[in-house]
Amino acid sequence: MPDPAAIRSWHRTLPHSPQAVPLARALVREALAGPDRDTAELLTAELVANAVEHTEGYRPVELYVELLASHCQVEVLDSDPAPPGDLGSPVPLEAPDPLAEGGRGLLLIRALAAACGHRPTDWGKAVWFRLAAPTKIPPQRDAPSTPPTHEPGPPPQPRQHANAADHATPKPSPSGA
Repeated sequence: MPDPAAIRSWHRTLPHSPQAVPLARALVREALAGPDRDTAELLTAELVANAVEHTEGYRPVELYVELLASHCQVEVLDSDPAPPGDLGSPVPLEAPDPLAEGGRGLLLIRALAAACGHRPTDWGKAVWFRLAAPTKIPPQRDAPSTPPTHEPGPPPQPRQHANAADHATPKPSPSGA
């Protein structure tokens, strides 16, 4: 259920396959304009890749992108109820192995997003990030359509934005307040 305060919002059901990552990147590229687009595209690709790589099964991945006057929020829903590593911790629990190919996605999200977190859903979890800077809104057009290439999953759960019940990691303000 889109936020009524959203200026624009998009939703895509993505296949539970590596093909989901470029589809998600394309949606973000179409939805956003301005300096936040590259960051949003990178972080979205990380969340979707994690959802595909670290969850089992055939259920699709759900992607939501919302533009509000003050920020952009991206949320990815998957079928695994397990929390996403140390995303909710204020500091990394363990530094990634410098020789490993993976293990840096959540670190990137925590470093580049204004806030991030996760919440349980009836059939898994939702992992989200927020970019605080106002996002330039591109001219009105529909996001690219993607034909379904998978079995439909359960309907997405109504979404709630970060609140005390979410497992969130806000980024400290530069003033230290």
